Amino acid sequence: MRMRVLGRTGIEVSPYCLGTMMFGQVGNPDHDECVRIVHRALDFGINFVDTADVYSYGETEEIVGKALRGRRDEVVLATKVNGVMGEGHNRSGSSRRWIIAEVEHSLRRLQTDYIDLYQVHHPDPRTDVEETLSALTDLVRAGKVRAIGCSNLPAVEIVEAQWASERRGLERFRTEQPHYSILNRGVERDVLPVCERYGMGALVWSPLAGGLLTGRYRKDRPPNGHAARMRWLPRHMTDENKLDAVERLLPVAQQAGMSLTHLAMAFAVAHPAVTSAIIGPRTTAQLDDLLAGAGTVLDDGLLDRIDEVVPPGTDLGALDIAYVPPSLAKPGLRRRPPGDRPAA
Repeated sequence: MRMRVLGRTGIEVSPYCLGTMMFGQVGNPDHDECVRIVHRALDFGINFVDTADVYSYGETEEIVGKALRGRRDEVVLATKVNGVMGEGHNRSGSSRRWIIAEVEHSLRRLQTDYIDLYQVHHPDPRTDVEETLSALTDLVRAGKVRAIGCSNLPAVEIVEAQWASERRGLERFRTEQPHYSILNRGVERDVLPVCERYGMGALVWSPLAGGLLTGRYRKDRPPNGHAARMRWLPRHMTDENKLDAVERLLPVAQQAGMSLTHLAMAFAVAHPAVTSAIIGPRTTAQLDDLLAGAGTVLDDGLLDRIDEVVPPGTDLGALDIAYVPPSLAKPGLRRRPPGDRPAA
């Protein structure tokens, strides 16, 4: 695969990044098959692997660690911190206390002594960004982490973090991992331009919109099997606006002589701000299908037709697991108390 530079880090990575969320109890509990998936991806030329501590509550990192035995130096390994990793207090978030503790657990599970890219999985409104950046800086200086990144940050918070790094002389976020697909293009308005402005690599997740852009799920063909069991996808998989768009995109792909899956993946890596698109196969067959389209390139005519279906910068509806800022999730943060409201 033709490599791309990860932001301005100088690290070369493949345009497809192997995501591992489906490894373990949440997706594929067969560790041996998951290891084979990793090896097949590496043999194909993918050198970028992304995981997270919270995936199957540590089991996924353990699987990745097994798969990379003897091949660790071939791989740019990324993981994430922030999710809830047990009962009790202070076992999640982006505090110094938790980051310094949890990186050790990830290193143990991954069977490595360094992480190439350590990412903050979600924003943490409770924690000062300087606190988070200070802890991550110490990990870089200790040699446990090579570069740091963020995930799901709104553009304004990415800018705030960059300013904090400059002001305090701290390591800065080198990457952002936003949700991006044909059906969810909102990040084209601000997040992706901000990434370009600050020389950050963008690793986009769910380029197949949770499976909708495979064409397997349609208005007359609702999710079944594994997709139906995924508790965070039901509204997304039955969204009328998205299903209508899928119906319009299928003939675009067919007329171009490719599957909708390959069209969607090629779209995700066509944006100049995108370094890699994260693929998340659950089975070897799914990986093989994704790899078969790795060389697909969309010309301007095809991109124009996609724009006609879903205009640039448009979100057709939120993905159920997408981050929602407290200012939107909590009505009380956007409503004055009744006594402070002007009389009609």
